[in-house]
Amino acid sequence: MEEVAVKKKVLIVDDEPNVRRLSRIILNKQFDIIEAEDGRQALEQVTAQKPDVILMDMMMPKMDGLTACHIIKTDPLTKATPIIMVTAIGFELNIKLSQQMGANGYVTKPFLPQELLGKILEVLANPLLSEQPV
Repeated sequence: MEEVAVKKKVLIVDDEPNVRRLSRIILNKQFDIIEAEDGRQALEQVTAQKPDVILMDMMMPKMDGLTACHIIKTDPLTKATPIIMVTAIGFELNIKLSQQMGANGYVTKPFLPQELLGKILEVLANPLLSEQPV
C-alpha cells in the first residue's frame, strides 16, 4: 500500500484578497491553504485548523497581525506554530516588533514567489525556529 504524503497547512492572514490569492497561487501545489481576513479570524482558524505555519499581515482591521501573533505565541496550545510576518512596510522597527511578539520570520511585500516559499520551507525545516523568534 502506497503512503500518501500529507500536505502541510499554511494559514494566510491578510485583509487584501489579492494578496491572499497570490499567496495561494504560489503555495497551493505544495501546501493545503487556509485563509483569514484579519487577526480575529486567524485566531479562530489556528484553533480549528491547526496550521503548520502562518503568514500574517501586520496591518489589518479588527485585530492587527502583531496582536494576533502575540496571542498565538503566548497560548501554550499554539505557541509552537511558526509565524512569518508579511508587510508592505519593511522598517527595522517593524522587524523588531515582530520579533518581540514572537514571529519566526519576516517577508516584505511585494515578495518574490521563491522568497515566500523559501521562508516557509526554512521555518518548517528548522523546528528550533518555532521556539525562538528570528
